[in-house]
Amino acid sequence: MTYETILTEMRGDVMLLTLNRPDRLNAWTYQMGAELGDAISEANASNDVTAMVITGAGRGFCAGADIRDLFKAQADGEEAKTGDRPRRNWVELVRESKPMIAAVNGAAIGVGLTQILPCDYIIASPTAKLSARFIKMGLVPELASSRLLIARMGFGQASRLMLTGETVSAEQALGMKLIDEIAPDAELVDAAIAMATAMGNNPQSALAMVKQLITENMAEADLGTVQSREMKSLNLCYESPEHHEAINAFLEKREPDFKAARAKAASAS
Repeated sequence: MTYETILTEMRGDVMLLTLNRPDRLNAWTYQMGAELGDAISEANASNDVTAMVITGAGRGFCAGADIRDLFKAQADGEEAKTGDRPRRNWVELVRESKPMIAAVNGAAIGVGLTQILPCDYIIASPTAKLSARFIKMGLVPELASSRLLIARMGFGQASRLMLTGETVSAEQALGMKLIDEIAPDAELVDAAIAMATAMGNNPQSALAMVKQLITENMAEADLGTVQSREMKSLNLCYESPEHHEAINAFLEKREPDFKAARAKAASAS
């Protein structure tokens, strides 16, 4: 598939997705969102992809929504360009996807930040700048960020970020728990690929269920419901070919081959 605003590349079993509008600091457009959704859906459907990393081309990750191509058109009552690909619910897509790591190089502003909050892990370079500056534009946060920021940072720090609209450095973001790790610029993508590989090497069916449990249970107040969801997923895991492969590999004192187990199960179905 050929895209105009993103690049895709395989690094081992990991799909590297690169926002590719470097002349505009990878400012987000509906077309970019649609192309990302398309590429992620294809990666999810491929047995050759175990995880994904999203990063930006050039000196910035994503400077936010493209004010000229998006906000100006909306303010003037015009149709913003969406491209010819259908748009999906971004938060649902990321949470239902294979493990996804964000590698934040440079500015991640507005939607440049909120689009990575559903990711499983966020690594930033020392030069990264992050901001949920919607309030500065007379707007409110989107992409479930008013919940995800609280889940990541806690009530006070999330309120600070959303109500001031301030921009924070990578070091500040790490201290506020907005990001999970800092890696040198030259090692950023490699660090993200390594984390994605560490996650993606595990059984894919169980990974999907763990992500679902995290999504559903992180704000669930009823512990009985939490345990019920876990037990339902656990019973499904017991029947999975990857679980059986893990048992056989342990008994035979070898490394498990989960990809082969998935392929065998798929050919038999």
